[in-house]
Amino acid sequence: MVTQTQELPEIGEIVLATITKLTDHGAYVTLDEYDNMQGFLHVSEIAPGWVRSVSKFVRESEKKVLLVKKVNPGRSEIDLSLKQVSKEQQKKKLLEVKRIEKGKTLLDAVKTSAGLTDKDIEKLEDAIFSKYDFVYDAFLDVATKGIGVLDELKLAKKTASAIQETSSKIKPPSVEIRGICELTCNQSNGVEVIKNAILDSIGDQTSSISVTYIGAPKYRLSVTGPDFKTAERMLKPILDKIQKIIEKSNGTFSFTREESKKTREG
Repeated sequence: MVTQTQELPEIGEIVLATITKLTDHGAYVTLDEYDNMQGFLHVSEIAPGWVRSVSKFVRESEKKVLLVKKVNPGRSEIDLSLKQVSKEQQKKKLLEVKRIEKGKTLLDAVKTSAGLTDKDIEKLEDAIFSKYDFVYDAFLDVATKGIGVLDELKLAKKTASAIQETSSKIKPPSVEIRGICELTCNQSNGVEVIKNAILDSIGDQTSSISVTYIGAPKYRLSVTGPDFKTAERMLKPILDKIQKIIEKSNGTFSFTREESKKTREG
């Protein structure tokens, strides 16, 4: 039952809920982020048009992303909607929940490693939230840029060390853009010209850029970066330089895109 002392969701808020019971008129749910507060998903809010069978759209124990339609502290239920949640809202919410769960796991690891109390963890969370929207984002930032990004939080040495150790196990998200370079050079040393053009263009960026020989005249060029914008910024000057060197030697250059890839955060 909803009471005045319970934290309530706001109208228009997107929430994660667990289906607990199906009826002819809809489904009862519990709100995962609000101490399993009970809510109701009316049959008219499950899907557009006439819903003949509720069970065709939702199942008991299933988790659903829902929209809060109505909140009344004096009632025992929160009115919710499934049909008014867009795919983009659903995706965003699930990613948010995943980030929150990851953050909890990371804090548990820090608690154990540094021997912190529950009160210490609460203070650490407050400190992190003063700079980040999610705990996980703080650990990801440390994994990417180093523990120095948390200097302004003035953490205890043992806490900072535990965060650094825990963050080292996170694999930052990355993207890969790639394509096929077709390079020809009819000079007597054409193979060397092509090889040097590729090596000179890449320089010391071998950790984020790779070239695979497919078979004359094709070479696969792959660039890995933290996001698509950064990867594109890395790729362009490389292609420009290769093209300039090859064409200066009276060769030919072309580049054909392949499908880009995005890795998961870990």
